[in-house]
Amino acid sequence: MSDQSTEFLPTMTEIAREAGALVMEYFHQRVKVEYKGEVDLVTVADRKSEALILERIRRHWPSHDILGEEGGLHDQGSDYRWYVDPLDGTTNFAHGFPVFCISLALEYKGRSVAGVVYDPTRDELFAAEQGSGAYLNQQRIEVSKTANLAECLAATGFPSHKRHKNPNIFFYHQITLRTHGVRRAGSAALDLCCVACGRFDAFWEFNLNPWDTAAGVLLVEEAGGQVSDFRGGPFQINSRETLASNGLVHPAMLAEFGAIFSGRGLEELPDPRAYRS
Repeated sequence: MSDQSTEFLPTMTEIAREAGALVMEYFHQRVKVEYKGEVDLVTVADRKSEALILERIRRHWPSHDILGEEGGLHDQGSDYRWYVDPLDGTTNFAHGFPVFCISLALEYKGRSVAGVVYDPTRDELFAAEQGSGAYLNQQRIEVSKTANLAECLAATGFPSHKRHKNPNIFFYHQITLRTHGVRRAGSAALDLCCVACGRFDAFWEFNLNPWDTAAGVLLVEEAGGQVSDFRGGPFQINSRETLASNGLVHPAMLAEFGAIFSGRGLEELPDPRAYRS
């Protein structure tokens, strides 16, 4: 399968770079924002980027299935399926915060074989193929060597809607107390890339979509890291639970998650009135 994925990767990187150039044109224009729901937003850049990517995939591989964030599933009954996020980090993009990317992944018979994540603001292209390692701008990358949870820099994300029904603020609080810090940058695909190249030691998030994780998970695994659900079970593309790490701190992260889910040893959130001047 590696030989086949090698055939895909060069074209995937070209498509990602082309889509990245397109969204950067819109980024400099500060385009109009539209809302898909109460707080879920989309821009013309999302739609134009996905249209470009889908056209390129169909041109090269017309029989493949495609699952895109904006356009949904285009099912051809193929053994191949693409996962397309044309602009991961739309909220950042819309506010002029330069943390967003294009994410493409290819699956064959349910197994990820190639993935590309392109950050056009830094011109950083992350690429991986099954069994052949992970790369940043064609240089081999590996996960960090940090083994002590207290020395870790972790990352997470929060949903754009129904935040009041999401428990992650408690996880954020507890993991912040037990690590060197937790970052929340707003792009799950880039967070996973940062685990793959050792910038972050761990990342977790609830309720991510397949197009958010497909490429990044492959990058972490090919860089020597570990990805699972929140109880240590195998990661599933539709599981809605993503815990990625350098592997060394994975048991400690799982132990913290187990304690939080069971309500053991939770530190109380501080009373803001005590900090009022």
